[in-house]
Amino acid sequence: MRIGLVLFPQLTQLDLTAPYEVFARIPGATVELIGAERGPVKSEFGLTLTATAARAEIDALDVVCVPGGPGIAALLADPAWLDWLAKIGAHASWVTSVCTGALVLGAAGLLDGYRATTHWLSLDLLPLCGAVPVAERVVRDRNRITGGGVTAGLDFALTLAGIFVGDGAAQKIQLLIEYAPAPPYPTERAAYPQETARLVEERRAIQAERARLITAARDRR
Repeated sequence: MRIGLVLFPQLTQLDLTAPYEVFARIPGATVELIGAERGPVKSEFGLTLTATAARAEIDALDVVCVPGGPGIAALLADPAWLDWLAKIGAHASWVTSVCTGALVLGAAGLLDGYRATTHWLSLDLLPLCGAVPVAERVVRDRNRITGGGVTAGLDFALTLAGIFVGDGAAQKIQLLIEYAPAPPYPTERAAYPQETARLVEERRAIQAERARLITAARDRR
């Protein structure tokens, strides 16, 4: 089983490293970090990750996964990435994403008519991607599996592990990484109405630019 995680500058590293932690523990799986070129790539907050394969070297994957983060703006505007994803996704067994990586899948035409999720701040952009938005941690629709924001990458990856190697093996992975969420604060946004409204306002310009880039990418197709 060959799993490819897309690696690009300014990604949110946990969108990638959380699924990587799970995927790397799946018996028989090979996990590639795929960049535009081989070599170091810095995340949103400066963590350096290394692309183990260049995009041009990869012509087929069993699983393709796109993480999210501020750097998706560059991917949304990059025909080379979108064309590559469209080609790989057309034949991959599983087409997946974490967080706002779903917007990149959508811009590549890979979510047309599919139910999908993404970070809660970007759910309203999914219809621009041809997708049906679902406010859940993990959404599976046929061979598309999308995870919600950032930490949902663990839920998503464990779901996929269960499909690949069965519930027992996936449960073993969950136990080994001691995934037992017990956050110190409530998880419902309704508990923080002022903070939620402030975040929405702060992100308004970013979301508008993402909408423009998605529309332009889909018009190009």
